[in-house]
Amino acid sequence: MVIDMNEQQLNTVARLRAFLDGTQEVRFEPMGEDTERYAFIAAVVRRLRYGRLPRPDKGVVMRYLERTTGYSRQQVTRLVKRVRHGGILAKRYAAPTPGFARKFTAIDVALLAETDALHGTLSGPATKCLMQRAMEVFGDSRYERLAGISVAHLYTLRRAAGYQARRRHWTKTRGYNVPIAERRAPAPDHRPGFIRIDSVHQGDQDGVKGLYHINAVDCVTQFEIVATCARLSEVYLLPVIETLLEAFPFRILGFHADNGSEYINHTVARLLEKLRVDFTKSRPRHSNDNGLAETKNGAIVRKHLGYSHIPQHYAAQVNVFCRDYLNPYVNFHRPCFFAESITDAKGKTRKRYLLKDMMTPYEKLKSLGNAEAFLKSGVTFDELDQTAAALSDNEAAEQLNRARKKLFQSINRRSRQAA
Repeated sequence: MVIDMNEQQLNTVARLRAFLDGTQEVRFEPMGEDTERYAFIAAVVRRLRYGRLPRPDKGVVMRYLERTTGYSRQQVTRLVKRVRHGGILAKRYAAPTPGFARKFTAIDVALLAETDALHGTLSGPATKCLMQRAMEVFGDSRYERLAGISVAHLYTLRRAAGYQARRRHWTKTRGYNVPIAERRAPAPDHRPGFIRIDSVHQGDQDGVKGLYHINAVDCVTQFEIVATCARLSEVYLLPVIETLLEAFPFRILGFHADNGSEYINHTVARLLEKLRVDFTKSRPRHSNDNGLAETKNGAIVRKHLGYSHIPQHYAAQVNVFCRDYLNPYVNFHRPCFFAESITDAKGKTRKRYLLKDMMTPYEKLKSLGNAEAFLKSGVTFDELDQTAAALSDNEAAEQLNRARKKLFQSINRRSRQAA
């Protein structure tokens, strides 16, 4: 059933509200053309003086226009706003104009892909020259349009879907080879003097870097020297490395580091070449190449010096603590496990850690065959024995703990005063 409604009688908001409440179950069909609906919206807005209505009454008018015109709330809002600002409601859109005519067809794109495949994707100017020669010199009419292409548009065609479907070209990322050190694992062959080295950062605070610990461990004896520097730059690091190498009682034969630039640089390489030390660095996907130094970072450095931030200007004070207390305790009084390698019938090597093989790094050094031959000139086992016997293990540990407590109390006290 179709009912014609004379809505001119709805000239107040109260009548509109009563009309909406009484027709909730009635479904309205949208009006005919947009022109009729535009005229209807303009008439309602002017008749009810929409601009002077309070906010709740405006909502009633908007609901009325939605139900009778079939437009969405957003579209009705835009049209009412145009009427209030004196605009004329009319269609603002027109049929879309045709786009730019294509000069180069899919056949041209396929021909470009074929040419690039033949010549190995030359540069844009070289490819343009080839297509010009194909047309002008060799009379190939297929290149008639491509002969006049610009270099810029040639690259645009190479990005087109038709070109990519026929030819894809990848260039592998070229690695940067640093010709410093040999990329292999150390080969100590049961000889002391092949050290692994790594850096340990002592925390950041408020964007300020802390000091750095340099941890060097011998592969065979686990003899370990920890030194400290303020920064990982040549000015600070090189003297620490020289001091660290001098602190070992045996001659240094090998120096192994990961691929950090603080060690893999020409300055360190010249120093090691002067000392005639074999310089090696870790291999990709071989985490055990520098694994010994990594484990000692946690078991020694982090355990005794922690993770908290230590300002860089305390580097000299911490270095004295490492030299006088930490290094002697670790090398002469702290036992370590030394693995026993067993190879089964299938050729697989397993490591066993037995209690009988636990000893201090210094005891391990003395247990090696012909150990005196590896000592530095002027260093004897008699002197080292006196150092080892000067304190018991417990006395060395007590001395270390007292010195560490005093060190951190001094750092904390000065840090609070500075704050």
